[in-house]
Amino acid sequence: MCLFSKASQHLLMAVVLCVVALTLITSGVTALSGEHGKDKILIGKKEKMTTTDPTVVMETTKGTIKIQVFKNDSPITANNFLDLVQRGFYNGLTFHRYEPGFVIQGGDPKGDGTGGFIDPQTKTERRIPLEVKPGLRHDSQGVLAMARSSDPNSASSQFYITLGAASFLDMQYAVFGKVIDGMSVVQQLRKGDHMTKVSMLEPAAR
Repeated sequence: MCLFSKASQHLLMAVVLCVVALTLITSGVTALSGEHGKDKILIGKKEKMTTTDPTVVMETTKGTIKIQVFKNDSPITANNFLDLVQRGFYNGLTFHRYEPGFVIQGGDPKGDGTGGFIDPQTKTERRIPLEVKPGLRHDSQGVLAMARSSDPNSASSQFYITLGAASFLDMQYAVFGKVIDGMSVVQQLRKGDHMTKVSMLEPAAR
């Protein structure tokens, strides 16, 4: 066994403590600059990222309309609508209902208000559950929402655009978008007018 004087022991202990401290500092720097540190930084970036709501461009016999679709706030309803847009389902369909100061309604393949989207795989009409939120309201003209029957979960492909505020529809019909350009065109639409082409444009144009 080797013995040291008290002074030597104190000096040795000080050296050991310095080495330990330097090791800890170096390890800390390595950890922050290593893979784990990168993961933390990436996670922070991911938390700040948000998906931009897409814009749908609706070309009609009266002009072009641009609609921002609330994919983040109404994912079920929005994704149903966007799927139909991407399928080209709405191309050539008519607006079958016009109520002055209230709504213009379209999206029915039958053209009489009784039809919906027939899924080619299931051979049945696709219907989606009612998706409503207090913050999504019929508070002005240009609000896009799904039409349905008396069954709350019967929306399929028909939609309407408000021509004025209609707060009595709040929490009863699914709002999932807003006209951001071409409201003057919407106001000119009448029963029998057509959607010549409906397509997606991303990111949303404001």
